Parts: sequence; C-alpha cells; structure tokens
Amino acid sequence: MTKYKETFRIESTRLKEWDYSNPWWYYVTINTKNHISYFCKVNNGKVDLIEIGNCAKKLWEEIPNHFQNIELDYFVIMPNHIHGMIIINHRDIVETRHGVSLQLLENKFSKPIKNSLSVIINQYKGSVKRWCNKNGYANFEWQSRYYDRIIRNEKELYNIRKYIEQNPLKWEIEKNDSENIYDLL
Repeated sequence: MTKYKETFRIESTRLKEWDYSNPWWYYVTINTKNHISYFCKVNNGKVDLIEIGNCAKKLWEEIPNHFQNIELDYFVIMPNHIHGMIIINHRDIVETRHGVSLQLLENKFSKPIKNSLSVIINQYKGSVKRWCNKNGYANFEWQSRYYDRIIRNEKELYNIRKYIEQNPLKWEIEKNDSENIYDLL
C-alpha cells in the first residue's frame, strides 16, 4: 500500500498495461456498501427482487442504450451485489494518414475514456443511486470500487456464466459468510 496525503490508499487492481475501452469481454462484480442487502431475497435458489432490485435490473439492462458498442451477457442481481458480463465491441477510431486521432490520444491520458469499463460502471452506479435518492432510499450506497476480470478464453467464459447462473443456488450456503452478514429486508 502506498500513502496519499498521509493516509494509506488501496492500489488499483486494474491491469496497468490494459486499455479498458478495448473491445473485449469483461466480468464485473459490484457490491453494496458494507454488503447490506438492498436488492432481493433469495428463496430456494430463486431471486425475488424488491423495488431497488427491480430498478438495478432495469438500469443494467439499459446499459447498451446509453453506450455505443456495448452488449450484455449473463448477469444476476443478488441481495447485496451484482455479477455481470459486459462486452465492449469495436469502437470507431478516426485515423489519419499519419496515425490515430489526437482526440483519442488526449482522452487516453487526460480523462476517462468514453465507453471504457470504468465509465460504464460509474454511470450505472450513479443511475441506481440517483433513482434511490428520488424514491425514498437515500441510505442506499455502493461500495466505492468494483471487481473486474478480463475474460481470457472460452473455458473461462463458460465457468463465469455457470457461476453467475448458479449464484442464487449457492446463496443459502454463503449468505452467512462475514462479507454477507448485513440484511435489511
């Protein structure tokens, strides 16, 4: 851990050499703050969404409407987290005879890159939070970061899809883990 302004900070888990706006398949997990259950109950391996969970699902499904070249694959809304796969497809890059557009190079180093994974997740989390604030759930909060994995091959894709699909079935076993102890429902 390094220090910033005399306090320790958590280093990014992102691959430093990877451009997260690259066309690729990404697996993400987004947690609620303190792992508090806001989205649903899981009964007999079935997810029963409540109001915030329905909003989180609807806004997740709308991600491709707000970002060019984005598709979604498997996802699941759990009581205190979301697992999902985001596919970033080829993006249009303006090129000249002398190289890649200066606009693309400037964006890469000075501000978040349009359609990058971090921008997509940030916008999604912000949309859910704004909805919660407007609808009487002002206490709802996300964990500050998210987990991601660059899906490397077909076997990994298969295993992640299986994990997402089976996550509700495993909830009864795993819900008492220390990371899943807060339940407000």
